[in-house]
Amino acid sequence: MKKKRQSRLLEIIRTNVIETQEQIADILKAEGYDVTQATVSRDIRELRLTKRATPDGKHKYVIIQDGSGMDDKYTDVLRAGFVSMDKAQNILVVRTVSGMAMAVAAALDAMDYDEIVGCIAGDDTIMCAIRTTEDVELVMQRLNEIVE
Repeated sequence: MKKKRQSRLLEIIRTNVIETQEQIADILKAEGYDVTQATVSRDIRELRLTKRATPDGKHKYVIIQDGSGMDDKYTDVLRAGFVSMDKAQNILVVRTVSGMAMAVAAALDAMDYDEIVGCIAGDDTIMCAIRTTEDVELVMQRLNEIVE
């Protein structure tokens, strides 16, 4: 029964924009499954589902594929907070939306780029120490690919 329910849950999130566990529970109940919000919560955890922003600003449940889901979360944070960047020798200065610098810096650190030694964040500015001046260009190119 659990496998069948979880399989149906995956189908539901693939074919609908589902924002809450209650929505999932309601759909499953309507289809005859005996579930509670706690059951749905456990299923979500076991199935490794996460929420992702949609183009219209809502959030929906999605399946994390082959470990790439965490990278997707970091790129989502980077895209949401990024404003601009500039370099000063081996220092990359990233400007963010006000209040987003710490989140974007944490995302940059978590992306685990070998070239980034570390980041220091204020309210809307991040200073990234980059290993070499050549590496700054590489990091800027990668970040431009993400935010564009």
